[in-house]
This record gives sequence, C-alpha cells and structure tokens, in this order.
Amino acid sequence: MSITLKMDDKTFKSLRDFIYEKSGIYFSDNKKYLLETKILERIKERGFRDFNEYAYFLLYSKDYKEELKYLFNAITINETSFFRNRPQMEALKNHILPELVSLPDRQTFKTLTLLSAGCSTGEEPYTLAIICKEFVDTKAAGWRVMIEAGDLSEAALAQAREGVYNEYTLRNVPKEYLNKYFTKEGDNYRIKDEIKRMVRFYHLNLTDDNQMRRITKKDVIFCRNVMIYFDDAVKKKVVGHFYDILKIGGYLVIGHSESLHNITRAFKIVHFPGALAYKKE
Repeated sequence: MSITLKMDDKTFKSLRDFIYEKSGIYFSDNKKYLLETKILERIKERGFRDFNEYAYFLLYSKDYKEELKYLFNAITINETSFFRNRPQMEALKNHILPELVSLPDRQTFKTLTLLSAGCSTGEEPYTLAIICKEFVDTKAAGWRVMIEAGDLSEAALAQAREGVYNEYTLRNVPKEYLNKYFTKEGDNYRIKDEIKRMVRFYHLNLTDDNQMRRITKKDVIFCRNVMIYFDDAVKKKVVGHFYDILKIGGYLVIGHSESLHNITRAFKIVHFPGALAYKKE
C-alpha cells in the first residue's frame, strides 16, 4: 500500500494541535516535515492510507488512547548520555548535595529525594544515582537516596528499566565508575542492581496537572532539554508544578542552554563553576 508522503496543511494543523493538547509538545509551521518523518512508519504499521486517515482516527476514534503511547514514542527525541554536561553533575556532587544534607529540616529522616523529569532511556537518573551513592558512601553515612524518573515514551522507559547501554552513551563515564557500577555483556554494559534499585521509573506527562500534583516533594529536580519543545504557556505551567514539588531549599536544574528568564521569577538563580541552578527559597 502506497502512502502519500506529504501532509496537507489542514491535516498538519489538526495533528499538531492534538499533540500539543495531549503532551505540550509543539510543532511550528517550519517543523511540518519533522512531524511527517516521525509518524510515517507508525502510519505504515497501522495500515492507514495516509496522514489524513491517521489524524481522523486520533481525533474521532474511541480507541485513540491506546495509540497515544505509540505516537509519543514516535515524536519524542531520546538523545542523551551518561554524565551529560559534567559541570552540572559536579555542581550536584560538590555543592547541592552537601548543602542539602546540612539543612536542619533534613536531619530527621536523612533522605535525599530526586526527580528526573523527561528521563528518556535512563542515562540521566542512573547518573544521578551513581553520584548520590558515591556522595552518601563517602560523606553522608546513614542517608538514603530515592530517585524517581518519568518520561512520556513507554519505549524509552522500557529501555531504561532494562539498563543496558553501548559504549557511545557511556563515553563520559569515569573509568572507575564503569568498572564499579556496570557489568560487561558482549559489546554492551549492564548497570548493576545496586544502582538500578535506587531509581523508580514511571510514565510521566509533564502537562498532566493531576499527575504532576501527585508527585511527592523533592530535593532536586532535573529537567534538561525537555522544555525546549514547549511554548512559553506550557513552560510556565510545568515550571509552576516544579516549584510546588520542590521542598524549600531544593534545586531545579534545566539544560545548560535553557533559561527561565521569561518564564518565572520565583526561583533564586545560583551560579556554580560552569553551571547554574534554580533554588526555591
């Protein structure tokens, strides 16, 4: 069955608006080709004749919800690696974690809670787990670490739970950590259970108000290179939820090229060597 490779403008706008409503991800007019490319294979798999038929199914079928997870898998970008942006990780290890464990109100339960929002295939939350474990083992004996990690893509989450990675995505991992926390399996590496047990993965839609309100309080939130796909209105909503989720004294870390300048003034900007973070005071 041949499939028309181009969407007409009406179909594009219908699909774009539907995706925006369900996920907050926005495809501008000049990204029409990108949306076409991302969902073409899915249309072939389902046997739809063209983009218009697929759009009609999503907009009017009662069974569209099951299709959403495949659509989200197709449109989300999972470009990530371990220890991505080293200065941010150094800021966590050398400044943020020591500050958090010194706060008087954290002394009762001695538990550090982190969220990796938009965790993709797991490289970021597992990196956070390694850093936190090293910190606790050497400088904060008796403390526990609990990390939650959420993503829109079920396929990415399945890979994250599996915890198997190639050498390319591990290229920035210090050799001592690679030997200590990974097991070689052929050409790949599997993360060890002691790190895997520190992270709980689940489906997370950052634009779902009810779901975001159910997230328990956190000390640190990492949400890097996720909000670049949102417009300002969605960014403000998501960042507002992050503010509510964070404990007093907690930190929000976003992508090093991102900014909250026109989004919120609720946070204090804290500068670290080569990095910055947003603190809730």
